[in-house]
Order: sequence, then C-alpha cells, then structure tokens
Amino acid sequence: MTTSTARVLALLEILQEGGIRTVPDLAARLNVDERTVRRYVGHLLDLGVPVDSVRGRYGGYRLAPGYRMPPLMLTDEEALAILLGLLAGQRAGLVTTSAAASESAAAKLRRVLPKALGRRLESLLETADFTARPRSGTAPEAGVLLDLAEAARHRRPVAISYTDRKGRGSDRTVLPYGLVAHSGRWYLTGADPAGGEVRTFRLDRIAAMTVQSGSFVVPAGFDPAATVLESLAHTPWTHEVSLRIQDSVQHIRSRLPADIATLSVIPATATPDDANLADTGDTSSDGPSALAAADERVGWVHVGIRAERLDWIPPVLAALDRPFVIERPAALRDLVRALARRLDEHATAG
Repeated sequence: MTTSTARVLALLEILQEGGIRTVPDLAARLNVDERTVRRYVGHLLDLGVPVDSVRGRYGGYRLAPGYRMPPLMLTDEEALAILLGLLAGQRAGLVTTSAAASESAAAKLRRVLPKALGRRLESLLETADFTARPRSGTAPEAGVLLDLAEAARHRRPVAISYTDRKGRGSDRTVLPYGLVAHSGRWYLTGADPAGGEVRTFRLDRIAAMTVQSGSFVVPAGFDPAATVLESLAHTPWTHEVSLRIQDSVQHIRSRLPADIATLSVIPATATPDDANLADTGDTSSDGPSALAAADERVGWVHVGIRAERLDWIPPVLAALDRPFVIERPAALRDLVRALARRLDEHATAG
C-alpha cells in the first residue's frame, strides 16, 4: 500500500468518527498540507464515498448523514487469522510505536465485521490466554520500518542516525539489504558503502533516516536472516566461552541456537586436544558442507559463546547431558562444579 493510499484511508477513518473536520485539522492529523487534503477528499468522492463540503467560518468536511461503511466480508477463518496475527505481533514485541496500535486495529476490525462473527471473536479474546508474556522493550517507529522496507525493495541507500549498544551516537550511510524480525526485535542488515562491510542495526536504535539518491546491487545468495543471526552470535560481550562437546550438531542447536553460539565440527582425524576452532563460525576444515553432513552425527564439536553472564550456561550443559570440555573461562568450571554439588545435595536430601 502506497503512503498516499494509506493516508486517504486514514482520512476516511477520521471522517467516520463523525462531525465536521476543518481542513487545517485534517492536514495536521495526516501530516500533509491543506491542498493535499482536498486532493484526498477528491479521491474519496471518486470511490463513491459521499463527503460533504461545509462552507463558512467553521466549515470543513464530513461524511453524508446516515452513511456507514459496509460490513467487512470475511470468512470466520480469515477474520480469525487477522485477529490472531495482530495478537501474535503484539505478544512477540513486533508491533510498532505502541501496543495501542494493534489494539485499536483489532477494535476497528471488530467494528466492521458482521455482528455474529464479531461476538464470536470477542468471546475468544475474553477467554484465551497465552503462556508467553508480551516482550517488553522499545518498538521501532512505524515510519522508520516502512521507509526502510521501501528503500530495501527499491535498492536505495539510506542515511541513518544510530545509537549503538554502548550509547554512542553516529550518522552513517547504509545500503539496506533486508529487514529481519528476530526474538521480538526488528533488525536492518546492510553494507557500509565506503568499506563494503556488512553490518546489523536494531531498528529501535535508529532515531532518524532519509532515503538518498543512487542504487546498489545485493550480493547473489545473500541471506538477511542468517546474517543477522551470525552477527548476534559474534557480538562482543563480557565473556568469551570456548567449549568442546561430544554430541551431534542437531542436538546442540536445540539448546544453543545460532544467535547464541557458533559451532565448528572437529574433524574425526583430530583429537579434541588438537582442536582450537573458537572463531571459525559454523564451519569445519572441510567447509560449510561438512557441518551439514555432520548435523546428526555424534562427534566432537567446538562451541563458541559470547555472553554477559555465565550462570545460565551450566544448566544448558546439564540439559545436553553429553561429555564436554571447558577451554575457557576458568570461572565457568567453578559454576559447573557448584551446580553439580547442588544437584548432588538435592538428590541425596532426606
């Protein structure tokens, strides 16, 4: 949906609230000039929507008395899919601006549905609950998300004002390759046109952006989602953990996903003491295909983790229940021993 089309529909929504709306008021609410408001009214008239023009000092526009939008004709499954999609977006933390946006959208949807179907959906909202609580955090501005999407689609560079995880602000130019929603947050992945380095940015840390002239080509085979996961896994943290686990890649990945840990298959010809592959990512000496081939085969796998805290790692190792070797840090060995003592005490208590 284009920006102008969205604003025409927004104008219709405002007029449906009732009363006479002045041109300056409509211009302010739609963030356009007064001439554009009059053009949007013309679009509504072309669509057959009866908009009355009221002259005088307090004149403006209003919908013709008695006019109502026809019910939105959706099947039960279509309406349920839309409503649950709105709820899922809110629960996952992917709504923009505020949770009120999805709530008001759901209310508008229910208002134009046939009454019988609306009552059934209302029953679902009143009786359903979710085991996963809504994720807290700042959502990106809707305008930033949509403008970046258009820039990525049309291959246009963007200039952004960005604040990094340490609170440092900067202005930079990015070639937007793609947008990725992960774990309740939106990310932009793209290249620095000066150095060509691929970077990942959290959208809620982008204060402002403008689309620039020019164009670019996305590298063949570029995978935005995989790039974001790899970037998150390589983010510098307080602790750099190096482990060797005798297990299958598939089983390790069930507890340590790609945005948390990097995996490296240790060749069968090498002994665990010979392998030190901490910074190689999801590869082995034979290349990425070796990791895929070894996905279900049990062998020694190097695991690299960057973390702010270490206390969550011993329970993960216990859940894997496979032989492992802690290369670093030494503090992790102490935490594992402490967990083992507590488990032994719990098992023998009473």
